[in-house]
Amino acid sequence: MEPTTRTYKGGLTDRESFLVSTLAREDKAVFGIEDVRAVIGEHAKKVMHSLIRKKWVLPLKRGMYALVPLDAGVRGADSFVLHNLVIGSLLVEPYYIGFWSALNYHGLSDQIPRTTCVATTKAKKSLDILGSRYYFVKLTDRKFFGFSEHKIDSMKVNISTPEKTVADCLDHPEHSGGIDEIARSIFFSYRDLDMSSVKEHALKMGNITILKRLGYILEVTGLLSSFGFLFEGIELTRGYSSLDPLSARKGRYNSKWKLLINSEINWEGWMY
Repeated sequence: MEPTTRTYKGGLTDRESFLVSTLAREDKAVFGIEDVRAVIGEHAKKVMHSLIRKKWVLPLKRGMYALVPLDAGVRGADSFVLHNLVIGSLLVEPYYIGFWSALNYHGLSDQIPRTTCVATTKAKKSLDILGSRYYFVKLTDRKFFGFSEHKIDSMKVNISTPEKTVADCLDHPEHSGGIDEIARSIFFSYRDLDMSSVKEHALKMGNITILKRLGYILEVTGLLSSFGFLFEGIELTRGYSSLDPLSARKGRYNSKWKLLINSEINWEGWMY
């Protein structure tokens, strides 16, 4: 027998109905306990417990909830899914969705990361919400730029631009699926990327290692002849950076790019 509103999704009291309709009218698809208090005053927590039990509200974390839309059906919260990037956008300020999550969003990577990466200027511990993990990468103010607003499930979400995503991933391969995933993304998407913009972002971020890794990737994938101009006038620092921070610091030294090659990029294997 198909579930009905009577058998599955609980009916609302007058107070609950007033709260739900007010939040919907104010377009507060995601809201906090203070929003509830502003509408109904006292007994906010008691009302929220009831709405959660009746499947009209989906709890995201302590004090934060998602209003289940009517088109979710009579199963309510049990059949309602809120996009991970939307949830990630609500967990810290300032923020932008970045690194591997942004690589996938922009179609630069076909790998779906299990963790949503959120760039911020604050230190914040990882969170587990609705079975998904949210990891926060603390950036200096100097590196916190290069994002734009995107609409996902009618919500506005800040996501790093494709070029800033590449620069961020080269800055922190450990948050991006590793150096091989970044190299693969660049190789298959270089025609759609403004590589000069990637360079400018790297210089603004103040980390020359980004350009070291980029140069090496372009060389081993046969693309350096097309993008050699990017490195004109660039003086690489003398110290040797690791190609892949996820791998042990051992391997061979590349004097051209001042890199310790501690992970091999087998780009020909990507074709099969």
